[in-house]
Amino acid sequence: MFFKNALTRFCALGAILACLVSSALAQVEFESRAKFAILMDYTSGTVLYQKNADEPMEPASMAKLMTIAVVFKRLKSGQLDLSDEFFISEKAWREGGASSGGSTMFAELNSKVSVENLIKSVIIQSGNDASIALAEGIGGTEPSFVRVMNEMAADLGMDNSKFANSTGLPDENMLVTARDLANLARYIIQNYPEYYDIFAQDAFEWNGINQQNRNTLLDDGIGVDGLKTGHTEAAGYGIVASTTEGGRRLVAVLHGMESKTERREEARKLITWGTRTFEKLEAFKDSQIISEIGVYGGEQGSVGLIGDGDIDLYVPKGSRRCLNAKIVYQGPIKPPVDRGQYLADLHVYCDENLIQKTPLYAADTVEQGDLVRRATDALKELAFGWLN
Repeated sequence: MFFKNALTRFCALGAILACLVSSALAQVEFESRAKFAILMDYTSGTVLYQKNADEPMEPASMAKLMTIAVVFKRLKSGQLDLSDEFFISEKAWREGGASSGGSTMFAELNSKVSVENLIKSVIIQSGNDASIALAEGIGGTEPSFVRVMNEMAADLGMDNSKFANSTGLPDENMLVTARDLANLARYIIQNYPEYYDIFAQDAFEWNGINQQNRNTLLDDGIGVDGLKTGHTEAAGYGIVASTTEGGRRLVAVLHGMESKTERREEARKLITWGTRTFEKLEAFKDSQIISEIGVYGGEQGSVGLIGDGDIDLYVPKGSRRCLNAKIVYQGPIKPPVDRGQYLADLHVYCDENLIQKTPLYAADTVEQGDLVRRATDALKELAFGWLN
């Protein structure tokens, strides 16, 4: 497989990007005390702020988001039902129960708990016993479930993350990145809206114990409706949060802070900054041709590229600087090409930092060309080295 990087040659793209605002310029005006941080627009994936976003970090209980993603997927496919019940094994009770000293739902040894209550415990109270019970109930054993977690992470493109347990308890083999966690949160919000409101519930009661949601940002009046906190002595305090404040959804990840207070303050500061600093810029309308790429041996020599609907960017208010963009694709593109077929990505850069990656699709169908066209393209390959 060969790779082609094509700088766009269309004036429309250049003109639009020339008037966009640099996200890095705004970033200079903001700094977080978190060791790792990222703020991302939910819809477009535009990165509004990042700090060590691709550096490996211990996820703590934020790893439970992957556990929940696996559970939600099985619920949606019908492989699992909220009324199903799983046993609390000795492993779940001993490693995640009250005697473990960690967060727990206080489930009794050998008792059976519904999937619905286990999910609520994991999300609201961060119950380790509930996480292990879900893992064993689905995978048979926690290690088997972890393999499913890692398979799903790979499917979601979380290339820099590896999970070693279902709870987020310390393990030297488990590392994630802030960017991967942000994209995992986007996946959960987009694909499981029927379950997402659990993240915003303020409390969970089990065994007569009322347990408050550990995400204190839910009460701060800044539109936060999820997702998950985390903490270990070694990694510090972290959070994956999402807000709809200001009429759009943002996803934030912060980690490596020294206290609950600092976590709350830094997350609130980043979210508030993001909702007040940026505005939407309509870059390309639905079905607008963004660029063209060649079709080797096609009935037509090239095909237009369009987005899946409108392509918007969120950029800082009151400042103008140029951005750079290029079309990135795997080549050569060979016929037949179907209308709507994924072909390339639009990469938008700011000071050499990739701030948005948007998939592009074929605007038209291109059938295989006649013998003359194929012969001509073959000669061009020999003369100009298209595949090099």
